[in-house]
Amino acid sequence: MMMDPLAPWRLSLQAAQIGVEAHSIIAMRLAGMAGLWATPPEELTRMVSEKAIAAIEVAEATTRAAIAGESADRVMEAGLRQIGRHTARNVRRLSKMGPAMGPVFW
Repeated sequence: MMMDPLAPWRLSLQAAQIGVEAHSIIAMRLAGMAGLWATPPEELTRMVSEKAIAAIEVAEATTRAAIAGESADRVMEAGLRQIGRHTARNVRRLSKMGPAMGPVFW
């Protein structure tokens, strides 16, 4: 199967978007740990447990694409698509929580 000539560009844009979303998630979670972002107490557990679920979904997607005989760029795209679903969902969920409005003691 021939590789799409624009695949490297498309994959790098996908990876960049995931990177920006991941940094946003980290920032909001760290702010939540510091009491500056209104995250629920179970966010710490969720942040650890979701990694295993995401890893399994990525492995399934890439394995399915490889077994179907897809090209390397399509296999990679399948994995990035799954990771992107998780990062986009987390950014949406965490950004809705907003800053904590309680007292802040410096």
